[in-house]
Amino acid sequence: MARPTSLALALLAPTLLAPTLLAVAACGSADPEPASPSASTTPAEPGPRAEEDTPSAPPPEGVHRAPEPGEGQAVAVFAGGCFWCMEKPFEELEGVVSVLSGYAGGDVDAPTYEQVSAGRTGHAEAVRVLYDPSVVSYEALLRVFWHNVDPTDGGGQFCDRGSQYRTAIFPQDDAQRAAAEASKAAIAAELDAPIVTALEEADAFWVAEGYHQDYYRTHPSRYQRYRLGCRRDARLQQLWGESAAH
Repeated sequence: MARPTSLALALLAPTLLAPTLLAVAACGSADPEPASPSASTTPAEPGPRAEEDTPSAPPPEGVHRAPEPGEGQAVAVFAGGCFWCMEKPFEELEGVVSVLSGYAGGDVDAPTYEQVSAGRTGHAEAVRVLYDPSVVSYEALLRVFWHNVDPTDGGGQFCDRGSQYRTAIFPQDDAQRAAAEASKAAIAAELDAPIVTALEEADAFWVAEGYHQDYYRTHPSRYQRYRLGCRRDARLQQLWGESAAH
């Protein structure tokens, strides 16, 4: 029997690792005491994905519709699993004005995090990228998106399972749709694998509760523990090599 190639092993990784990932924790799990990295080779478990993460903070602001873009600005919306992990890669790009975490692709108005994370609304955790197209192109945003997700995983992303953690692109117009379709075809050829990321209709984008915004900045230790426990970077490295975003 022929030995599987490195790419084949990488593409099989979600199936091979899924039981382990689920055993580590999923979004919303309790926050265990982190283990010392030197004491064990098992990554620390992720922190919680709910209000108890900031027990002393004021109540989070309510979910609301995203504002309209300003003159000379454009919007791109992507779902890439945990929205905490999708803000930073876009915020680091020159020409990006802001990135908001929120909910897209569902059929309930003003969904709460609890509803979305339970898979009851049809929404996916997503980010809304406000950008200046004279500085950064939509094609550049697509490249950042692909290199931060596993587009071959149809069951969620990394340790987060369920359609609420699916990958998706929400084109805002025909030009974005054409660019996304071409980009998806190129990624399928690059990985030599089926790409399950869907292009979905750009309906309302609901901005998530305030405590989710810029979580990587406001809770850096918990964010890193969650990201490590979810093995996100390890999988991205398998898929994308030096192009992987961290």
